[in-house]
Amino acid sequence: MIIREIEYGTPDFDEALKLRTDVLRKPLNLMFKEEEIEEEYKEYHIGTFTNGSNLIAVLSLRPIDTKEIKMRQVAVSPNFQYIGIGKELVYFSEQFLIKKNFNRVSLHARDTAVPFYLKLNYLIKGDVFEEVGIPHVKMFKEF
Repeated sequence: MIIREIEYGTPDFDEALKLRTDVLRKPLNLMFKEEEIEEEYKEYHIGTFTNGSNLIAVLSLRPIDTKEIKMRQVAVSPNFQYIGIGKELVYFSEQFLIKKNFNRVSLHARDTAVPFYLKLNYLIKGDVFEEVGIPHVKMFKEF
């Protein structure tokens, strides 16, 4: 497996959007709006590939300021969930961010994903809130 950055507007980016839609959006009857996609040129996108070309996991990183970034839209293909792919993708992303001089990652974790992030040493900040119709918790990690 290869984990690498995905450039905005490329065929790999289109595959990332499809994976994120299938895993995160369709189950909630949500679709991306064109203006949401257009804003993603400001973000870093990281993907995990098998055989160098089959995208099986993705996440996006949206800068908040020069030191903090928000991890979002973490999606792993259903056939590859629960085998460590997401953990490796998050670890890679953290190293990527350290090289870019960020020192804090924040995220909104779906309630079902909170145990995953706790195992990766993310901390909870605040109370449960609703986002896209489901419970979430703010979490963060500092480097």
